[in-house]
Amino acid sequence: MAQLILLVAMLVLLWALLIRPQRNRQRQQNDLLSTVEPGDEILTVGGLYGIVQEIDEEDDLIVEVADAVHVRIARRAVAGVVKPEEDDDEPGSDALKDGAEAPGGVDSVNDSEDFVSDEDAESPAALERR
Repeated sequence: MAQLILLVAMLVLLWALLIRPQRNRQRQQNDLLSTVEPGDEILTVGGLYGIVQEIDEEDDLIVEVADAVHVRIARRAVAGVVKPEEDDDEPGSDALKDGAEAPGGVDSVNDSEDFVSDEDAESPAALERR
């Protein structure tokens, strides 16, 4: 009898920790996919950002990924809808406007004395600097 109770408890624990959260994630993804409409900015599973232009008769999305560049993607390839950003100042932008250094201690890559372009990487002058 104790073994049966232990087995049932293990199955309930398995369901509570694995199956139930997966079903919730799947339900949320299905809700997201059903609410995608023209004008939404989306992120695909492949990492492409674009704006939905229309939904065709096969329930695929016509997405604009660049100016005048449209691609047709399957609705299930949408990983998420990107929320519109507010046009207010970004939190980190004020620090750089005030003359502070960028992260890493260098204002920009081109201002660094150690910067070597790909063309100059094998030149004799570049090898002397190393």
